[in-house]
Formats: sequence, C-alpha cells, structure tokens
Amino acid sequence: MSAKAISEQTGKEFLYKHICTSAAVQNRFRYASVTAETDWDRLTQEHPWLLTERLVIKPDQLIKRRGKLGLVGINLDLQGVQEWFKARLMRETTVGKAKGVLKNFLIEPFVEHPQEEEFYVCIYATREGDHVLFHHEGGVEVGDVDTKAERLLVAVDEKLSEERVMEKLLTHVPDEKKEVLASFIVGLFNLYEDLYFTYLEINPIVVTKDGVYVLDMAAKIDATAEYICKAKWGDVEFPPPFGREAYPEEAYIADLDAKSGASLKLTLLNPRGRIWTMVAGGGASVVYSDTICDLGGVDELANYGEYSGAPSEQQTYDYAKTILSLMTREKHIQGKVLIIGGSIANFTNVAATFKGIVRAIKDYQGPLKEHEVTIFVRRGGPNYQEGLRVMGEVGKTTGIPIHVFGTETHMTAIVGMALGHRPIPNQPPMDAHTANFLLNASNSAMTPATTRTASFSEPRTSSDVNPAKKSKAGLPADSLHSILWPLKNMVTGDWKAKPTTLFRKQTKAIVWGMQTRAVQGMMDFDYVCSRDDPSVAAMVYPFTGDHKQKFYWGHKEILVPVYKNMADAMKKHPEVDVLISFASLRSAFDSTMEVMQYPQIHTIAIIAEGIPEAQTRKIIKMADEKGVTIIGPATVGGIKPGCFKIGNTGGMLDNILASKLYRPGSVAYVSRSGGMSNELNNIISRTTDGVYEGVAIGGDRYPGSTFMDHVLRYQDTPGVKMIIVLGEIGGTEEYKICQGIREGRITKPVVCWCIGTCATMFASEVQFGHAGACANQASETAVAKNQALRDAGAYVPKSFDELGDVVKTVYDELVANGTVIPAQEVPPPTVPMDYSWARELGLIRKPASFMTSICDERGQELIYAGMPITEVFKEEMGLGGVLGLLWFQRRLPRYACQFIEMCLMVTADHGPAVSGAHNTIVCARAGKDLISCLTSGLLTIGDRFGGALDAAAKQFSKAFDSGMLPMEFVNKMKKDGKLIMGIGHRVKSINNPDMRVQILKDYVKQNFPSTQLLDYALDVEKITTSKKPNLILNVDGFIGVAFVDLLRTCGGFTRDEADEFVEIGALNGIFVLGRSMGFIGHYLDQKRLKQGLYRHPWDDISYVLPEHMSM
Repeated sequence: MSAKAISEQTGKEFLYKHICTSAAVQNRFRYASVTAETDWDRLTQEHPWLLTERLVIKPDQLIKRRGKLGLVGINLDLQGVQEWFKARLMRETTVGKAKGVLKNFLIEPFVEHPQEEEFYVCIYATREGDHVLFHHEGGVEVGDVDTKAERLLVAVDEKLSEERVMEKLLTHVPDEKKEVLASFIVGLFNLYEDLYFTYLEINPIVVTKDGVYVLDMAAKIDATAEYICKAKWGDVEFPPPFGREAYPEEAYIADLDAKSGASLKLTLLNPRGRIWTMVAGGGASVVYSDTICDLGGVDELANYGEYSGAPSEQQTYDYAKTILSLMTREKHIQGKVLIIGGSIANFTNVAATFKGIVRAIKDYQGPLKEHEVTIFVRRGGPNYQEGLRVMGEVGKTTGIPIHVFGTETHMTAIVGMALGHRPIPNQPPMDAHTANFLLNASNSAMTPATTRTASFSEPRTSSDVNPAKKSKAGLPADSLHSILWPLKNMVTGDWKAKPTTLFRKQTKAIVWGMQTRAVQGMMDFDYVCSRDDPSVAAMVYPFTGDHKQKFYWGHKEILVPVYKNMADAMKKHPEVDVLISFASLRSAFDSTMEVMQYPQIHTIAIIAEGIPEAQTRKIIKMADEKGVTIIGPATVGGIKPGCFKIGNTGGMLDNILASKLYRPGSVAYVSRSGGMSNELNNIISRTTDGVYEGVAIGGDRYPGSTFMDHVLRYQDTPGVKMIIVLGEIGGTEEYKICQGIREGRITKPVVCWCIGTCATMFASEVQFGHAGACANQASETAVAKNQALRDAGAYVPKSFDELGDVVKTVYDELVANGTVIPAQEVPPPTVPMDYSWARELGLIRKPASFMTSICDERGQELIYAGMPITEVFKEEMGLGGVLGLLWFQRRLPRYACQFIEMCLMVTADHGPAVSGAHNTIVCARAGKDLISCLTSGLLTIGDRFGGALDAAAKQFSKAFDSGMLPMEFVNKMKKDGKLIMGIGHRVKSINNPDMRVQILKDYVKQNFPSTQLLDYALDVEKITTSKKPNLILNVDGFIGVAFVDLLRTCGGFTRDEADEFVEIGALNGIFVLGRSMGFIGHYLDQKRLKQGLYRHPWDDISYVLPEHMSM
C-alpha cells in the first residue's frame, strides 16, 4: 500500500519540524500523548505547560468528525483533562459502522478564538496534480467542503505561488489575514510535496493577531517514499483504522514483507471467525474475499491477506504458520475452513511455495485436526501440478481433509464448496502435466511455419458487418480506426497522439535489467508464435560492462547484446520501439525518464512495485507530452497472442499453450492485477476463441495508462470483437467507460466486473493488496461502479463466480449473429524444455558432476552436515564444533570440540624462523598478495615440517594395533632405517619440555575417556629420550596420537571410520588450519612494518663451486 494514514501527532510533528513559511506558526511541539500506561507526574515534568494552560484533549486514532461525536474535551484544566480521559479510556465507541476502544489521546493547549478566525484547508493528490481546497468558514460545522470550498489544481511539476493562492482561494478572507494565510498555504503545500504527503487536511486552522494555530489535522503519506524521506520522517508508526486492533502477528508479517522482495500482507478482521484465507496474489485475494462475503460469510471471515512475488519456501512457511497459529487458538462449533487459493501464477513456482505451506501444515497437524479444520486448495501456474500433488499427499498422510483443484476449476469455486453452497467433486478432472505441452512430437529442429496471421476470427467483408452505432456527437464510432488514438492532457488541454497498436509481430524491445528468465520466456513465446526472429533486441544492465548473453531460440543458442548504458543500446538498435523495465523501485523513475528522451520508444512497461506516487505522476506527464504509452508500474505487463509478450506475462509455456496464447482470438481485456490477467487468459480460452490482446495496467493508484486508454484502443482495433474489463475498488476510471458507452464511443460488447465488493460490508477500512484498491468516497466503491456499468449497458455479472458464464453468453451471441466466425484450430509448434526446468519437474535425471555431503547452501539458511547455521550458534558449538560437522560429519562432544580448538591454538605459530613462516615473510616482502604469501608458506608443510601428524598417527597406530611392545617398535624402526614420525625436536628436550605438549597432555588425561595410544607413545618417548634427550614426543606426534584416541573412543565413530579419517589425511588438516593463522599474522606484520624486498646476505651462504671452475 502506498497512501497510509498517520496519527495527528505524527502529522503535526512533521509540520512543526519542516514547514517553511513567514507566517508565525504557534504552539509548535506543544502536544502530549497519553495512554493507559501514562505516568502523569513524569508527563507534567516533560510538558510543564500542562500545569499552567487551559487544555484540549481528544482521541488520536484516525477518527473522523470527533467534534460532532462529542470526543473532544475543550477548555479544561489538567484535573478536568484527567477526569475526561478516565471517563473515556478503554470505552467502546461506535464511529459509523466501526466499533472500537478509545486508548490513545492527544492533549494540546486550548486556543481561545472567535468563529470567524477559523478556516479550512485541504490538499490531496489526483492523477493530474494536487488539489488545494480552502474555505473561509472552518470548524465542526464546515459541512460539504467539496461543493463549498474554493479549489485550485496545481499540476504535476508546477509550483504554487502566494499570488495565485490569494487570487484563487482567499477571495472571501479579510484583507489583513490574506498575506499570513497565503504564506502558510504555500509553505504547507511545499511541505506536502517534500515529505510525500498524499492527503493533508487542517480543520480548523485558526489565524489570530499572534499567528497561525493548527488545531485539528488528518494526513496520509506515501509509504513507498520511505527510502527518500527516511531522514525527515524518522521511524513512522502507521496506526490501524479505528475499529481494528493492531495485532502482533500483523506486525510480524509486515516485518517479513519489509525484508523480502516478495509481497506478504495480513489483516485480521475477526480472530474468532471460522473462514480463513491464504491467497496468492493481490487481485486474487480481493476476489476471494468478495466471494466469501457474497455467499454470506462476511461475519465469519477471519482475515484478509496475500502472498505473492515468488516468496521463498521459508517465507511461505513463516506466513502459513502464522495463519495456522491464529486459526487454532479458539474452537468453533462448526469447525473451520482454510481456503488456500490463487489465480494462475505468472512466474512463482507453485510447488516451491506449497512446500512451505505443507511444512506448516505438518507442524500444526495436531491442532488442525483438533479444531476440525477442512482445507480447500485451488492454484495454477508454473509447476502447479506438483504443488497440488504434494498438497494432496499431506492430506492423506496427516488425516486432515484437504480438497485440491487446479486450473480446470473456476478460481472461486472452492469458496462455494467450503461454505456448503456447491458440492465437492469426488475426483476433479486434472489438466495434463506441464511437460506434456512441451515435448516435441517431431524430430524437426527448424523454426515452425507461420500458423496464423491476423485474428483467430475469420475476417468479414464490410457488407456483412453491422453498421456502427452513431455517437451523440454524430460521428461514427469506428471513424478513428487509425494508427493513432487521441489522448487529452487534462491539465493543459493539449492532445497528443499515441499508437492504437502497441505490439506487432515485428515489434522489437530492449529489456532493462538482467532478467534472463523473463527474456528466455519472451523468446520461447516468440518461437511458439512463429515469429521470424526474437522480440528482444538487446538488454541494458548498468552494473556490468558491455557483453553478450546466451539464450535459446528453439533448439538453437543465440547471443543477445547487453549494454552498460541506454544511449549505446538505442543507437545500435533503432528498430526498437518498446522498453521493458525491470529496474528496482529506487531506479525505475530515473531510468524511465531517461528512456523517454529517445523518440523511437513508443511503449514502456514498468514492472517495479512501490514507486512513489509523485514520481509516477511525473512519468505520466512526460509520457503524455512525448506520446509514449506506459504500462505499469506494479504490473506483470501485457500480452498480444501471436505477436509479443512483456516479461513474465502469461506465465510459462505450459500456460501459454493451455490458454492458447500462441495465436490471436477475438477478445481483448484490461485488468489491474497481473495474476488476475492470467486468470482471465484461462477463462477466455475456455469460453471463447481466445485472447486478442490483454494488458495489466498495474495496481497503483495512478497507473501509467488507464482502463479507458486501452478500451478505446480495443474499440478502434478491427480484430477485437468484445472487451473485458476487470476493474476494482478505488478511483473513478470505470465511470469513463460508462460515459463512453452512453455516448456511443464504445460500441463493442463490454463485459465488466469491479472487484472489492466486500469492502462495503466491513465495519472498518481494509487496505487491499493493490495500492490503489481503497475507496475514498462512495462513488469509488466496487458496488457503486458495478451498478453504474450495468446501468450504462455493460454486461456485468452478479459476482466474479459468474464472470465466465457471462463471457460465454456474450461470445456465443457474437458467434450466433456472425460477428465472430471461429477458425479451425491449428496445433501449436513445440519448444524444447529448459534442462533446469525439466529437472525441477522431475522429468529427467543426470549424473552429478560431483557430490557433497557436508554442506547445503540452497535453502533458506546454510546447513552444516544437516545442522542449520542458526542451530550451530544457538548451541554455541564454537569453531571446534563446526570443524567436527564439516570434517567428520559428526556433532562431537564438547570436550572434543575444546581439544580441537586447543590444537589450533598451539599450532598457530612457532616463530619466523621455521620454513613456512620464513617463506611467507619472503613472499610478503616481495610485494605479493595475502593469498600468494599464505600459499607459499603452506607449500612447505610435509613430512619434514608440520606434516607429521598423519604419519605419526599411522606409525604408532600400526605398531600398537599389531601388539608390538614399545621397545620392539623402536628397534624395528631403527633396523628399517626409518625415523619415528612425531619424535624429536630441534630445540626442546626432556630437560626443556615443550609447554604446548604439556598443556595438551594435561587436558587429554583429564577429559578423554581412554588414552591407550597416547600412553603407548609416551612409553616410546621414554625409550627414545634415554638415548638422546631431544627425542621427545613433539607437538605433531602428540596431536596425531591423541586424535586417534579421540576418534576411537568418543562414541561417534566405528573403528573403521576412525582409521579411515587417519588414512585420508584429516589430521594434517589441523596443523594446516592452525598454522594458516600464524602465516597470515606474519604477512600482516611485514606489511604493517613496511619491510622492503628481502635479499639473503652473502655471508650466510656457503658458495661451493666445482674446483675446476673456481679461480
């Protein structure tokens, strides 16, 4: 949602902090917020004016007309305020249809003034600009300001001047107050723009000889502008509408949403209700709520919400478990139903999201059965068959009744089933598997021949066509069957021409953003539509240099150029006239404004959701000036079967083929919702000869193009025989369609339905998934718009449930009267399936290039040997524990983890003189990088330096296991002429022991369950040191034999497993890992000391040359 209401306190804080005006704004920051938890003594210390001034107190909970409701305490002292507060605190109050509890109050100084000093001012946003309303009589009795107030429209990008305010708004204001008010209103308007307000009302504003007093204020800000305004806004808390509590679960989902690129929404309506929903898609979520309310479930509807935008399995799990937790807190006498619904997804992998839901159902299977929950599922989209299969399986394994349906079932049919209004089929027919659409029956890899040229409907001769209706203006409705259609700029009155035909079979596009999956989808669509060449000419991605990106054209691999900047792409591809922008919400505005500087671009699709409305309006203004059609923002795009598709529109190839989008039909549609546009594709393909063109204009309040823009295009396109409009609550655009029908400008049959009819049944305001889906007045409700369309002559069903039936009826009439003659169906060409998707569907198998069993990074969180990283930290396993997981695939006992860490500490370094450290230092002084220096040191590790751990472990183990006595072992090694690895030290001896060994020995003896091999090695040491005192068990030898004892006796390994780890060299890894710390230390030390290139001194080298060559 973009426009969000803020509390009066927040609004005044913004005003007092940031308004810039010559008018003296009084009582700045003189307000105090009070709740049940308020400490009044502390409050009076923070706000001493409370003790000395007369006061006003009122609830601050988004309640309109508080004065008329008797919810304002006026001219009270502090004691009077406290008494007034206590009498109303936590009292249930009815405001309109909403019942709520009063809990947050605002105290301000009382401003004594006569009625004539009260004024009214309001600023609100519309598509064409910002309206400033002013009335010279403000206050409680202001009445209908829409009809009474003076009004001034400030167009997008225009500035407001004091002279204009005085001329247009202040005509009835006393002269002595005009200058002050004009300065204040201009300052207020600048504040409104700078802080991205969408609505700002002050009633009354009081102007006295002392200055301006802002008494009551209501405001909304564009929440999507947070990334721009964060420094000025700070942390804004958005209170819920009056009558609805703010639940912690809502805040939890809002936090998930903020951290995700997907969309996750939850609003609790009635936590005791029996009907719960978990719906995919902003538009679909509204349709399901509508249908539940239409079927009498409004009082039992527990929640509104949606998940969309391809959330991950973990995000879907978190969302689902929140819903399941809420619905299993209180039992219902009739049991409960959960509706897991959705339209046909465009790009979300249904199976992946369903895995998260299935996990949640398994976790809550006990409470779900206890609360007698029945689940109904309907979904379509990429890999939906696997998702439905998994969902059906979990029903069988848990015993929870789960009824599963796919695209063969109308989207909202499951609501009727859930509420007992229609029977539940025993075995619903299932569509063929995704893969069945895509496997090539022939062996030909050639580009398929063209299957169709124009509309799926056979062309008619002019004599067979019914004469066009005349409009009231006397012009034939089809007189504008031309290349261009007119658009009037509402502010300037200028008319600019935009193309009637946005896409043709030869249309070429540039894609902004590295969206390889979407581009491949477009190319597969092009191929199946029998285009001669791909529709994507190039890509622009500013974060890399110019290069080529590989894609498939049928079976063949092709290269598409990728440019760093837009200018190069435009210059090298003059044939391009469409841009598809996948830019982020932060960069979409700048990149779109840049693109419109190139006259070759006629159409721009903006996919990003969450672009601030003020920026969108600037885009619209420039687009109108340049004659560019904008589709979006917040859209999936549009599709013209047989010609062109935008990005992910229409979903994957299985849906393209199932909905017959590879060839044109006779029906054109326009929708706000991307997901619902795919649902329309499905409905139209099942009830008519198919889609001619479809556009999703986007869910924002100000889409770049409007319903009427596209309806007029369709009216002027001969191939379109009927038009479908899926409108929604919010805005008044649908009334223009009514006007067009009445005036005869629209003569083709229009089937129309506005979603959001449930909104009028809710007691409190609900913001639906789309930013624009909110009615600010009665005429913007879906119910009012549906009735107006019906009255105007459009075909309007009784509910979305009946939309398909109405579409079929109208289409059948067109066939009956000869307007449409269905053509013979031509089988579509086939496209090879991508390997990655075929693997996802489980259709193919391939030997892996290599295997791993220690780590998995593919899921929501990193997993070490089966243990999530969060658990690793929660259990405080430390470095030794992590090493145990990654090296030994075991969760080792704590003493073993501690021993590993001790080994790493004692082997970390042994001075600069040893060969490894020496090499590292020489390399560092030669100016090499860290990795090169570290590698130089590590390469010296072997049997002579540091690599004796494995060898010592092997020699001592073999001798001990064969039953040799220590003396026999020493004698044998001497006889064989071999050194005993792990015995001997250049510096340390029996008289000068190595403290590292002593520390480890004390720990091992104290903590290990058995030390048989260590005891054997110590017996060998007694023998060797008796011959020479420096033949001690050194640190390498000690760690080697102690580790064998650890592996054999800790209980985590079999004897064979323990011996295998020694054999494959695991123990040397301890020395390598530990000593790497020291080598890095030496590297950093040399760099810090700024040591120059090392050259070994001559006097430390003995030059021994052959005598016959010496002088």
